[in-house]
Amino acid sequence: MITRYYQDLNPYMSVGKVLIIYGARRVGKTVLLKNYLENSGKKYKFVDGGDLSVSEVFSMPRLETIRSFVQGYDLLAIDEAQKIPNIGESLKLLVDHLPQVQVIATGSASFELSNKIGEPLTGRANILQLYPIAQLELLQEQNKFELKSKKEEFLVFGSYPEVLTSESNIQKEEYLRNLVNSYLLRDILELEQVKGAKVLLDLLRLLAFQVGNEVSLAELGSQLGIDAKTVARYLDLLEKSFVIVNLRGYSRNLRKEVTKKSKYYFCDIGVRNAVVSNFNPLSIRDDVGKLWENFIVVERIKKQSYKKIFANNYFWRTWDQKEIDLIEEYQGTLHGYEIKYSDNKSFSKDFLTSYPEAKLEMISQENYLTFIT
Repeated sequence: MITRYYQDLNPYMSVGKVLIIYGARRVGKTVLLKNYLENSGKKYKFVDGGDLSVSEVFSMPRLETIRSFVQGYDLLAIDEAQKIPNIGESLKLLVDHLPQVQVIATGSASFELSNKIGEPLTGRANILQLYPIAQLELLQEQNKFELKSKKEEFLVFGSYPEVLTSESNIQKEEYLRNLVNSYLLRDILELEQVKGAKVLLDLLRLLAFQVGNEVSLAELGSQLGIDAKTVARYLDLLEKSFVIVNLRGYSRNLRKEVTKKSKYYFCDIGVRNAVVSNFNPLSIRDDVGKLWENFIVVERIKKQSYKKIFANNYFWRTWDQKEIDLIEEYQGTLHGYEIKYSDNKSFSKDFLTSYPEAKLEMISQENYLTFIT
Protein backbone atom coordinates (compact mmCIF):
# COMPACT_ATOMS: atom_id res chain seq x y z
CA MET A 1 0.00 0.00 0.00
CA ILE A 2 1.25 3.47 -0.90
CA THR A 3 1.87 5.75 2.08
CA ARG A 4 -0.06 9.01 1.70
CA TYR A 5 1.26 12.42 2.69
CA TYR A 6 -1.56 12.75 5.20
CA GLN A 7 -1.32 9.77 7.55
CA ASP A 8 -1.72 11.27 11.01
CA LEU A 9 -4.74 13.58 10.79
CA ASN A 10 -4.39 14.78 14.39
CA PRO A 11 -2.41 17.95 13.50
CA TYR A 12 -5.30 19.07 11.28
CA MET A 13 -8.02 18.54 13.88
CA SER A 14 -9.01 21.06 16.52
CA VAL A 15 -11.75 21.54 19.11
CA GLY A 16 -14.92 23.05 17.69
CA LYS A 17 -13.93 22.42 14.07
CA VAL A 18 -14.81 19.79 11.47
CA LEU A 19 -11.98 18.33 9.40
CA ILE A 20 -13.12 18.24 5.76
CA ILE A 21 -11.21 16.05 3.28
CA TYR A 22 -11.96 16.87 -0.36
CA GLY A 23 -10.84 15.01 -3.43
CA ALA A 24 -11.96 13.38 -6.67
CA ARG A 25 -13.61 9.99 -6.60
CA ARG A 26 -11.21 7.05 -6.21
CA VAL A 27 -8.20 9.05 -5.04
CA GLY A 28 -8.14 7.23 -1.70
CA LYS A 29 -10.13 9.37 0.74
CA THR A 30 -11.97 6.43 2.30
CA VAL A 31 -8.81 4.33 2.59
CA LEU A 32 -6.96 7.26 4.18
CA LEU A 33 -9.78 7.83 6.65
CA LYS A 34 -10.14 4.17 7.63
CA ASN A 35 -6.38 3.74 8.09
CA TYR A 36 -6.30 6.76 10.37
CA LEU A 37 -9.29 5.56 12.40
CA GLU A 38 -7.88 2.08 12.89
CA ASN A 39 -4.64 3.50 14.29
CA SER A 40 -6.09 6.48 16.15
CA GLY A 41 -6.69 4.76 19.49
CA LYS A 42 -10.01 6.62 19.67
CA LYS A 43 -13.50 5.22 20.00
CA TYR A 44 -14.94 6.18 16.64
CA LYS A 45 -18.11 5.84 14.61
CA PHE A 46 -17.68 5.52 10.83
CA VAL A 47 -20.76 6.10 8.66
CA ASP A 48 -21.51 6.50 4.95
CA GLY A 49 -23.38 9.59 3.81
CA GLY A 50 -25.21 7.45 1.28
CA ASP A 51 -26.83 5.39 4.03
CA LEU A 52 -30.48 6.46 4.35
CA SER A 53 -30.51 5.94 8.11
CA VAL A 54 -27.52 8.27 8.46
CA SER A 55 -29.11 10.81 6.13
CA GLU A 56 -32.26 10.80 8.25
CA VAL A 57 -30.24 11.77 11.32
CA PHE A 58 -28.33 14.65 9.73
CA SER A 59 -30.64 15.99 7.02
CA MET A 60 -32.98 17.47 9.65
CA PRO A 61 -30.75 19.35 12.14
CA ARG A 62 -31.99 18.25 15.57
CA LEU A 63 -29.52 18.48 18.42
CA GLU A 64 -31.04 15.74 20.57
CA THR A 65 -31.10 13.25 17.69
CA ILE A 66 -27.48 14.03 16.83
CA ARG A 67 -26.49 13.85 20.50
CA SER A 68 -28.00 10.37 20.77
CA PHE A 69 -26.34 9.28 17.52
CA VAL A 70 -22.79 10.15 18.71
CA GLN A 71 -23.20 9.35 22.40
CA GLY A 72 -20.26 7.37 23.78
CA TYR A 73 -17.93 8.13 20.86
CA ASP A 74 -14.81 10.31 20.71
CA LEU A 75 -14.90 10.76 16.95
CA LEU A 76 -17.50 10.73 14.18
CA ALA A 77 -16.33 10.06 10.61
CA ILE A 78 -18.77 10.67 7.74
CA ASP A 79 -17.68 9.38 4.34
CA GLU A 80 -19.28 10.97 1.24
CA ALA A 81 -20.87 13.64 3.42
CA GLN A 82 -22.01 15.66 0.41
CA LYS A 83 -24.84 13.15 -0.12
CA ILE A 84 -26.61 14.36 3.04
CA PRO A 85 -28.99 17.34 2.70
CA ASN A 86 -28.34 20.13 5.24
CA ILE A 87 -25.15 18.46 6.42
CA GLY A 88 -23.55 21.81 7.18
CA GLU A 89 -26.29 22.84 9.61
CA SER A 90 -26.08 19.51 11.44
CA LEU A 91 -22.29 19.61 11.71
CA LYS A 92 -22.52 23.17 13.05
CA LEU A 93 -24.86 21.97 15.79
CA LEU A 94 -22.52 19.11 16.59
CA VAL A 95 -19.31 21.11 16.93
CA ASP A 96 -21.01 24.00 18.74
CA HIS A 97 -22.83 21.91 21.35
CA LEU A 98 -20.70 18.74 21.50
CA PRO A 99 -17.15 20.04 21.06
CA GLN A 100 -15.73 16.99 22.83
CA VAL A 101 -16.68 14.87 19.78
CA GLN A 102 -14.20 15.23 16.91
CA VAL A 103 -15.65 15.17 13.39
CA ILE A 104 -14.13 14.22 10.03
CA ALA A 105 -16.14 14.43 6.80
CA THR A 106 -15.05 13.47 3.29
CA GLY A 107 -16.56 14.64 0.03
CA SER A 108 -15.84 14.03 -3.65
CA ALA A 109 -17.95 16.86 -5.05
CA SER A 110 -16.41 20.00 -3.67
CA PHE A 111 -18.93 22.34 -5.25
CA GLU A 112 -21.88 20.57 -3.62
CA LEU A 113 -20.21 19.96 -0.27
CA SER A 114 -18.95 23.54 -0.19
CA ASN A 115 -22.45 24.87 -0.82
CA LYS A 116 -23.83 22.74 1.97
CA ILE A 117 -21.14 23.46 4.54
CA GLY A 118 -20.13 26.96 3.43
CA GLU A 119 -22.06 29.40 5.61
CA PRO A 120 -22.91 27.06 8.53
CA LEU A 121 -19.27 26.06 9.01
CA THR A 122 -17.62 29.42 8.42
CA GLY A 123 -14.72 29.45 10.89
CA ARG A 124 -15.60 25.92 11.98
CA ALA A 125 -13.77 23.81 9.39
CA ASN A 126 -10.22 22.76 8.61
CA ILE A 127 -9.87 21.65 4.99
CA LEU A 128 -7.50 19.20 3.31
CA GLN A 129 -7.48 18.25 -0.35
CA LEU A 130 -6.40 14.80 -1.48
CA TYR A 131 -5.07 14.27 -5.01
CA PRO A 132 -4.07 11.22 -7.02
CA ILE A 133 -0.72 9.96 -5.73
CA ALA A 134 1.92 12.71 -5.81
CA GLN A 135 5.55 12.22 -6.74
CA LEU A 136 6.52 13.58 -3.33
CA GLU A 137 4.50 10.74 -1.75
CA LEU A 138 6.21 8.11 -3.91
CA LEU A 139 9.58 9.59 -2.94
CA GLN A 140 8.94 8.37 0.60
CA GLU A 141 9.26 4.79 -0.67
CA GLN A 142 11.46 5.08 -3.78
CA ASN A 143 14.57 7.08 -4.58
CA LYS A 144 14.84 9.66 -7.35
CA PHE A 145 16.56 7.26 -9.74
CA GLU A 146 13.67 4.79 -9.42
CA LEU A 147 11.06 7.50 -9.89
CA LYS A 148 12.78 8.85 -12.98
CA SER A 149 12.96 5.37 -14.48
CA LYS A 150 9.15 5.17 -14.28
CA LYS A 151 8.57 8.62 -15.74
CA GLU A 152 6.96 7.30 -18.92
CA GLU A 153 4.44 5.27 -16.91
CA PHE A 154 3.32 8.41 -15.07
CA LEU A 155 2.99 10.35 -18.33
CA VAL A 156 0.86 7.65 -19.94
CA PHE A 157 -1.19 6.17 -17.10
CA GLY A 158 -1.15 8.88 -14.43
CA SER A 159 -1.11 8.20 -10.71
CA TYR A 160 -4.46 7.07 -9.37
CA PRO A 161 -3.79 4.63 -6.50
CA GLU A 162 -5.33 1.62 -8.27
CA VAL A 163 -3.41 2.43 -11.45
CA LEU A 164 -0.09 2.40 -9.62
CA THR A 165 -0.87 -0.93 -8.00
CA SER A 166 -2.19 -2.61 -11.18
CA GLU A 167 0.10 -5.32 -12.50
CA SER A 168 -0.30 -4.80 -16.26
CA ASN A 169 -0.82 -1.95 -18.70
CA ILE A 170 -4.04 -3.57 -19.87
CA GLN A 171 -5.40 -3.45 -16.31
CA LYS A 172 -4.38 0.19 -16.04
CA GLU A 173 -6.15 1.06 -19.30
CA GLU A 174 -9.31 -0.76 -18.27
CA TYR A 175 -9.36 0.94 -14.89
CA LEU A 176 -8.93 4.42 -16.39
CA ARG A 177 -11.60 3.88 -19.05
CA ASN A 178 -13.99 2.67 -16.37
CA LEU A 179 -13.09 5.62 -14.14
CA VAL A 180 -13.89 8.11 -16.90
CA ASN A 181 -17.09 6.40 -18.03
CA SER A 182 -18.52 5.42 -14.66
CA TYR A 183 -17.17 7.61 -11.85
CA LEU A 184 -15.45 10.78 -12.99
CA LEU A 185 -18.54 12.79 -13.95
CA ARG A 186 -21.03 11.17 -11.60
CA ASP A 187 -21.07 14.04 -9.10
CA ILE A 188 -21.82 16.62 -11.78
CA LEU A 189 -24.53 14.52 -13.39
CA GLU A 190 -26.15 13.73 -10.04
CA LEU A 191 -25.99 17.17 -8.50
CA GLU A 192 -26.18 19.70 -11.32
CA GLN A 193 -28.43 20.45 -14.27
CA VAL A 194 -26.28 19.18 -17.14
CA LYS A 195 -27.56 17.95 -20.49
CA GLY A 196 -25.72 14.66 -20.14
CA ALA A 197 -22.39 12.91 -19.95
CA LYS A 198 -21.76 13.20 -23.69
CA VAL A 199 -21.40 16.98 -23.75
CA LEU A 200 -19.05 16.87 -20.75
CA LEU A 201 -16.91 14.15 -22.34
CA ASP A 202 -16.84 16.06 -25.62
CA LEU A 203 -15.72 19.16 -23.73
CA LEU A 204 -13.01 17.17 -21.98
CA ARG A 205 -11.78 15.80 -25.31
CA LEU A 206 -11.46 19.31 -26.70
CA LEU A 207 -9.55 20.37 -23.58
CA ALA A 208 -7.33 17.28 -23.81
CA PHE A 209 -6.10 18.31 -27.25
CA GLN A 210 -5.49 21.88 -26.05
CA VAL A 211 -3.48 21.15 -22.90
CA GLY A 212 -0.91 23.92 -22.53
CA ASN A 213 -2.76 26.20 -24.96
CA GLU A 214 -5.10 29.06 -24.22
CA VAL A 215 -8.76 28.16 -24.44
CA SER A 216 -11.48 30.24 -26.07
CA LEU A 217 -14.92 29.70 -24.57
CA ALA A 218 -16.58 30.90 -27.76
CA GLU A 219 -14.64 28.41 -29.88
CA LEU A 220 -15.41 25.56 -27.50
CA GLY A 221 -19.09 26.51 -27.53
CA SER A 222 -19.16 26.62 -31.30
CA GLN A 223 -17.67 23.14 -31.54
CA LEU A 224 -20.07 21.74 -28.92
CA GLY A 225 -23.18 23.55 -30.09
CA ILE A 226 -23.71 25.39 -26.80
CA ASP A 227 -23.20 29.01 -25.76
CA ALA A 228 -20.07 30.37 -24.10
CA LYS A 229 -21.85 30.89 -20.75
CA THR A 230 -22.78 27.22 -20.63
CA VAL A 231 -19.20 26.26 -21.49
CA ALA A 232 -17.97 28.46 -18.63
CA ARG A 233 -20.41 26.79 -16.22
CA TYR A 234 -19.34 23.30 -17.30
CA LEU A 235 -15.66 24.20 -16.97
CA ASP A 236 -16.32 25.51 -13.47
CA LEU A 237 -18.10 22.28 -12.53
CA LEU A 238 -15.26 20.17 -13.93
CA GLU A 239 -12.77 22.22 -11.95
CA LYS A 240 -14.74 22.02 -8.72
CA SER A 241 -15.12 18.26 -9.09
CA PHE A 242 -11.33 17.87 -9.39
CA VAL A 243 -11.18 16.83 -13.05
CA ILE A 244 -9.27 19.86 -14.34
CA VAL A 245 -7.32 22.83 -13.00
CA ASN A 246 -7.31 26.32 -14.43
CA LEU A 247 -4.46 28.79 -14.91
CA ARG A 248 -5.28 32.38 -15.80
CA GLY A 249 -3.05 34.89 -17.54
CA TYR A 250 -0.85 37.13 -15.40
CA SER A 251 -0.41 40.80 -16.20
CA ARG A 252 0.40 44.20 -14.82
CA ASN A 253 0.45 45.68 -18.32
CA LEU A 254 -2.88 45.03 -20.00
CA ARG A 255 -1.84 46.56 -23.33
CA LYS A 256 1.07 44.16 -23.84
CA GLU A 257 -0.04 41.01 -22.05
CA VAL A 258 -2.94 38.59 -22.49
CA THR A 259 -5.11 38.01 -19.41
CA LYS A 260 -8.65 37.06 -20.46
CA LYS A 261 -8.04 33.51 -21.64
CA SER A 262 -7.22 30.47 -19.50
CA LYS A 263 -5.25 27.28 -19.76
CA TYR A 264 -6.66 24.01 -18.45
CA TYR A 265 -4.77 20.97 -17.24
CA PHE A 266 -6.06 17.59 -16.15
CA CYS A 267 -5.69 16.68 -12.48
CA ASP A 268 -4.46 13.30 -13.68
CA ILE A 269 -2.61 12.50 -16.92
CA GLY A 270 -4.10 9.01 -17.10
CA VAL A 271 -7.60 10.51 -17.16
CA ARG A 272 -6.53 12.84 -19.96
CA ASN A 273 -5.22 9.93 -22.02
CA ALA A 274 -8.34 7.86 -21.32
CA VAL A 275 -10.53 10.72 -22.55
CA VAL A 276 -8.72 10.68 -25.93
CA SER A 277 -8.21 6.88 -25.89
CA ASN A 278 -4.46 7.14 -26.35
CA PHE A 279 -2.20 5.01 -24.17
CA ASN A 280 0.56 4.69 -26.75
CA PRO A 281 4.20 4.81 -25.59
CA LEU A 282 5.91 8.20 -25.71
CA SER A 283 8.15 7.13 -28.61
CA ILE A 284 5.24 7.19 -31.08
CA ARG A 285 3.28 10.14 -29.68
CA ASP A 286 3.14 13.73 -30.90
CA ASP A 287 1.78 15.15 -27.63
CA VAL A 288 4.69 14.43 -25.28
CA GLY A 289 5.31 18.13 -24.66
CA LYS A 290 1.67 18.61 -23.60
CA LEU A 291 1.82 15.59 -21.29
CA TRP A 292 5.05 16.81 -19.70
CA GLU A 293 3.72 20.32 -19.09
CA ASN A 294 0.48 18.94 -17.60
CA PHE A 295 2.43 16.54 -15.39
CA ILE A 296 4.79 19.21 -14.03
CA VAL A 297 2.09 21.85 -13.42
CA VAL A 298 -0.23 19.48 -11.57
CA GLU A 299 2.54 17.85 -9.51
CA ARG A 300 3.68 21.33 -8.51
CA ILE A 301 0.12 22.17 -7.43
CA LYS A 302 0.05 18.99 -5.33
CA LYS A 303 3.30 20.06 -3.69
CA GLN A 304 1.92 23.53 -2.99
CA SER A 305 -1.17 22.02 -1.38
CA TYR A 306 0.62 19.43 0.76
CA LYS A 307 3.55 21.63 1.77
CA LYS A 308 1.29 24.63 2.44
CA ILE A 309 2.95 26.86 -0.15
CA PHE A 310 0.32 29.55 -0.53
CA ALA A 311 0.87 30.74 -4.10
CA ASN A 312 -1.26 32.19 -6.87
CA ASN A 313 -0.64 30.34 -10.14
CA TYR A 314 -0.73 31.90 -13.60
CA PHE A 315 0.78 31.65 -17.05
CA TRP A 316 2.21 34.63 -18.91
CA ARG A 317 1.92 35.56 -22.58
CA THR A 318 2.30 38.72 -24.61
CA TRP A 319 0.30 39.62 -27.70
CA ASP A 320 3.38 38.81 -29.80
CA GLN A 321 3.41 35.21 -28.48
CA LYS A 322 6.18 35.44 -25.87
CA GLU A 323 5.25 33.02 -23.11
CA ILE A 324 6.17 31.51 -19.72
CA ASP A 325 4.36 28.29 -18.81
CA LEU A 326 3.92 28.77 -15.06
CA ILE A 327 4.07 31.88 -12.88
CA GLU A 328 3.91 31.61 -9.10
CA GLU A 329 3.21 34.67 -7.02
CA TYR A 330 3.90 34.21 -3.33
CA GLN A 331 5.43 36.12 -0.43
CA GLY A 332 5.48 39.24 -2.57
CA THR A 333 7.70 37.74 -5.29
CA LEU A 334 7.22 36.37 -8.80
CA HIS A 335 8.71 33.06 -9.90
CA GLY A 336 8.53 32.07 -13.56
CA TYR A 337 9.05 28.51 -14.81
CA GLU A 338 9.48 27.42 -18.41
CA ILE A 339 8.74 23.70 -18.74
CA LYS A 340 10.69 21.79 -21.40
CA TYR A 341 10.73 18.06 -22.12
CA SER A 342 13.41 18.30 -24.79
CA ASP A 343 17.03 19.38 -24.26
CA ASN A 344 16.26 22.82 -25.64
CA LYS A 345 17.74 25.15 -23.02
CA SER A 346 16.66 28.41 -24.60
CA PHE A 347 13.58 30.35 -23.55
CA SER A 348 12.31 33.90 -23.73
CA LYS A 349 13.85 36.41 -21.34
CA ASP A 350 11.15 38.96 -22.16
CA PHE A 351 9.41 38.15 -18.89
CA LEU A 352 12.41 39.47 -16.98
CA THR A 353 12.36 42.61 -19.09
CA SER A 354 8.79 43.24 -17.99
CA TYR A 355 9.37 42.05 -14.41
CA PRO A 356 13.07 42.50 -13.56
CA GLU A 357 12.45 41.63 -9.91
CA ALA A 358 11.18 38.15 -10.86
CA LYS A 359 13.10 34.89 -10.85
CA LEU A 360 13.08 32.65 -13.92
CA GLU A 361 13.98 28.97 -14.13
CA MET A 362 13.90 26.16 -16.67
CA ILE A 363 12.24 22.92 -15.51
CA SER A 364 13.60 19.97 -17.48
CA GLN A 365 14.01 16.22 -17.14
CA GLU A 366 17.19 16.91 -15.19
CA ASN A 367 15.77 18.99 -12.34
CA TYR A 368 12.01 18.33 -12.32
CA LEU A 369 11.93 16.07 -9.27
CA THR A 370 13.47 18.75 -7.09
CA PHE A 371 10.82 21.17 -8.35
CA ILE A 372 7.83 18.92 -7.65
CA THR A 373 8.98 17.06 -4.53
